[in-house]
This record gives sequence, C-alpha cells and structure tokens, in this order.
Amino acid sequence: MTAFELPRLLADIGGTFARFTIETSQGVFTRTASLRCADHADFHAAVSAYLAAEFKGAAPKIEHAAIAIANPVEGDDVRMTNYHWQFSIEQMRVRMGLESLVVVNDFTALAMSLPRLATSQRRQVGGGLAHERSVVGLLGAGTGLGVSGLIPVADGHVALGTEGGHASFSPRDERERAIQRFGERRYGHLSFERLLSGPGLELIHEALRDNAGLPPEPLTAPEITRRALNGTCAHCTATVQTFCAVLGTAASNLALTLGALGGVYIGGGIVPRLGTWFDQSSFRQRFEDKGRFSSYLQRIPTYVITAQTATFMGASAILASQLRSASDDHGSSLLGRIQRARDGLSPAEKRVADHVLAHPRAALGNPIADIARAAQVSQPTVIRFCRSLGCEGLSDFKLRLASGLSATVPLTHTQVTGQDSALDLGVKVLGNTASAILQVREQLSRDTLSRALELLSTAQRVDFHAVGHDSVVAQDAPYKFLRFGVPSASYTDPRLQVLAAQVMRAHDVVVIISSSGTDGDGIEALQAVADSAHARGAAVLVITTGQNALARKADVALVVESGEDLSTHVPMVSRILHLLVVDILAVGLAMRLGAGRLPQAAPERAGSDGEDPAALRPAQAVPAGPGISAAGDLARLTSHSRQEH
Repeated sequence: MTAFELPRLLADIGGTFARFTIETSQGVFTRTASLRCADHADFHAAVSAYLAAEFKGAAPKIEHAAIAIANPVEGDDVRMTNYHWQFSIEQMRVRMGLESLVVVNDFTALAMSLPRLATSQRRQVGGGLAHERSVVGLLGAGTGLGVSGLIPVADGHVALGTEGGHASFSPRDERERAIQRFGERRYGHLSFERLLSGPGLELIHEALRDNAGLPPEPLTAPEITRRALNGTCAHCTATVQTFCAVLGTAASNLALTLGALGGVYIGGGIVPRLGTWFDQSSFRQRFEDKGRFSSYLQRIPTYVITAQTATFMGASAILASQLRSASDDHGSSLLGRIQRARDGLSPAEKRVADHVLAHPRAALGNPIADIARAAQVSQPTVIRFCRSLGCEGLSDFKLRLASGLSATVPLTHTQVTGQDSALDLGVKVLGNTASAILQVREQLSRDTLSRALELLSTAQRVDFHAVGHDSVVAQDAPYKFLRFGVPSASYTDPRLQVLAAQVMRAHDVVVIISSSGTDGDGIEALQAVADSAHARGAAVLVITTGQNALARKADVALVVESGEDLSTHVPMVSRILHLLVVDILAVGLAMRLGAGRLPQAAPERAGSDGEDPAALRPAQAVPAGPGISAAGDLARLTSHSRQEH
C-alpha cells in the first residue's frame, strides 16, 4: 500500500474520551492513544498534548486532518452537546497549521466504515445473508443511541444522518411495559435512547427493582454489565437481557424501515464489550420476531462491529474523498468557479486566477499587496478579479474561499442509473434539485441583485426573452410583473424577439434567460436582442448558467451554477433555478414598490443624448455570490446605490 506523502491526523471525539491516531497510508493507523476530555481545556489542548506525548516535541508535518465528533456538524461552528468543547473549524485549521480540516459526525464516520470492514472486523449474530449493493442499517449504543443507514450509489455510498434513537419505545412483554410506565413517570416520553444507552442500562435496572418492590440500588452501567457477565446479580442479568431484547426490536424496526437487506450493524461502546454473551442473548430472537415479516427478517444478517478503528476508517474515507474532490475541482465551490470563469477573464485577471488556483492557502492568508506582487498585477486588478466572481471585495472573496477549503461533507449530485426504482428516481431527482438550490443560495450576490433590482424598479417596461427549454421561464415571468403594474410580455419566437427589441426605449429592461448562453439555434437571436436593446438605450439583464458570450452582453448578469451537463440533459434543474431567480426579483421589486418607490423614467442611457460612448460597452458578467436566503434580506438591497457599468 502506497504511503502518504505526509501523515494524516484523525480524531474520534466523544463526551468522555478523545482518541487520536496517525494515518500513514490508507487504513494504516499508528500511535493510537486515548485522552480524557476532562483533562484538557479544549480540543486544541488535547491534540497538542497527544502530539507532544507521542512525538516528544518532534511531531511530523501534518497537512490534512479529520475529526469525527459526537455532535451534529452544521456549518463552521462546532459545539459539543455532551461536553463544553466548542470551536470554529476554519480557526482550528489555521491554528493547527493544516491545509484541510474535515469535521463530521462520529456516527456518519462509523457508517462510512462499514463497506471497508474485513470479515475479521465484524462478528455475525444469527443467520441471514447480505445482499450486495443493498441498504445497510447501523445502530450504536453508548452515551446515547445512534441510528444511521448507508445507501449505495453509483460512485460509492451515502450515509444517512438521522435522529432515529429518539423514536418511541415499543414494549413487547409485561416486563417491558413495566419499564415503560416507570420511564414515562420520569420523562413523559420514553424513547429507545432512554433505554439503549449507558444511562438506559441504569434506568432499566432501577425500573426492574422498582417493579419487584425492592429499594433502589444505584449502580453505574459498567458495574451492571460486569455483574451480569459474572452472573453475580440476577437483577443485573435481567437488565442486560432486557437491554439486548429491546435492541433487537430497535434493530428490526430499522431493518424494515430502510429495507436493509445489506444487513444491520451494531456499534457503540456497550455491545462490543458484551462479547459472545450478546450472541446468546435474546437479541436475534427479538430481531426476527415480527409476525408476518419474520421470514423477511430471518434473511437479514446482523453484525457486531469488533474493529477498534472503525470510526477512524470512516473518517479516513471521508477525508480521502474530500481531497480527491478538491483535486478534481469539486472540493471548493469558489475554486471551481475560478476555473470555469478563467477563459472569460482579462489577461491580468487570469494571472490572479492562476495564482489563487496554484496557492489557495497563500491567497487566503496574504494581504492584497503580496497577492498582487505574486501575480504580477496591480492591486486594483486583484479587486476587479474578486468582483468578477461576484464577491464584494477581497475580504468577501477570502471568506468564501475559506468556507470552500474547510468544508465538512459537501452536497453532492447523485447519478441516476438504469437499476433505480421509481421511488429511487424520485428521491434522486428531488435530492439533486435541493442540493442545487442550496448551492445557489450560497452563490447569490447582494451587489449583483441590488443592481438588477435597481434596473427593474425604474423600468417602464420589462420584456422577457428565451428560446427552447427556457421558454417556460420567460412565459411565467410576466404574470408576476404585470401584478405590480409594470407592463411586461414574453417573447420566445426568434423573429418576434428581434422585432420586439427594436421598439424598446431608454427606460425599458430586456431580461434574457438562457441555460447555456453559448450554443443552440436561438442564441444568435438572443444576442441580437441584447445588441438591439442597447442600441435603443434599453438595459439588458441576463439570467444564465456560467460565464458565456451572452452574459458578457449584459448590463447585469445573474449567473447560477446548476451542475447539469446541458449537452446531454434536458435542463431541468437550471430551469427551476431560473424560475427561483425570477421569483427573487419579483419579491424584491414588490418590496421596493411597497416602500413607495414606484416606477419612474430612468435617465436616458448612453448614446441617446450625446453621452460618453464608452458607457455603451457591456460589462463582464458578474457571477452570483453569497448573500440572500430570505425575502427579508432583499429589503437591505435597497440601501445600495446603483453602480453603472
């Protein structure tokens, strides 16, 4: 196995212990150590203590690291639920001197390890035979109850993030009904996690003693387990037997819910410590006890994860995927946009683009003078480069670059295959569309939208032009604008489009919608519309995908990246994105008109009254950048003055 050029640091952070290891090649872990979280002020202190102890002050250079943490991971800020540690992912990356830092939920990492487990790293309990390339279920009982699933896709697997541990507990016999009554008196709602966890073992033990009319005997979960395995306490043995039976019910529910024909895996800290005692418990019997579906469950295998490094394996796989994506131009949305926009930049801006692509970390940390010197351009050129990408300036550019370089698990586009069922197709299409919408939400630029709304709010007429598949977007738009009292029409026939553009006036706006902007039978007509509108003094607003020739003819271009291959696919996702952009413009216009800013004649445009001909030159397309996610944010756009091109 090929060794990494530099070792990688992996961490598995729980509420009590923080485990660390060094990965020297894929799946090869060395210097694994466990530290008590309570002995260290924060995560950085813990990892520093680990490296100091293992390497005696001579730690190797580490560029890439992954952290699996017992906490939901959403965005840059990480706050542990069961402990006081918290940190910013990007600040921690900088503080540790890393090129990349990936932070994921520990159960997501554990789920991603399942396809990589060797036969010796799991133990089958009961019968059944796993189906290849089928859904897999996962439960893990420890401090809480983790529930997940692994879904195979064309190029790997997708891990489900769920809160299935909080599903309502369902008793199966009188003993469990007594436990349910006891638990509900204390908590109101009794979830599976209340019982299938360390605290759950203690609750079951207390409930069984109460049901037997015995006084409480406070015991910790490890002590209950020890006495059960030793056979020295009948109530402890009954507690662990009940725990195993309830876990069988939860596992079978998960298997039925997911259709987990690939098997159900049991992880966490409790079950692996039970060893073969668990195999002889009532777990498997309860797993198969599902009435009419007992035979269905008998065919599904159940496994106990015995690998001590399973979470590390999953974190390693996620980190490797991130690094591959980054090298393939998918790891950072901003770096990807720079590569796609490069051909449309000026020669000087191309030098800045090449410098950023070659040295993204340096561009992130260096001041503008150093960036300009390294790219051999002026400082204003660096600013123009940032604005050409839809950023409001260098600081905004660096913020987005940092977000891309320090991302957690990215949104992905899932490939539809010929083997998908009707339900699979529906789930994938909806998932791909939702992913694209969320990405566009991060791409929207306040400055670009402000200028688009400024054009529309002063327009006396707004006409929408599109051809082919994009025509439906243009046909829908006038219904929104006519309600505001703004004369509006749509044109989808190339001959009518040219004629309509020739009667535009200086205070009118032509909105051109195109999924490609570069090819197709109607693109020439749309380009002619833009030229004719400019000649008449009208403004041109283009909604399109990517940097292209049509966008460069615009006064304002709203560029949204859909990720579709328009040469081989009908533009479904981009059409939805363009409809949403029109909705954003309509909402923004409604708010401006509602604030008393009624349409009024705009000043004559360049060329109509002896104005400087240089103003006639169309601006470079300005890709959308982050900013607007709700209608309330649109109100803030009105405070920006119009910037002429």
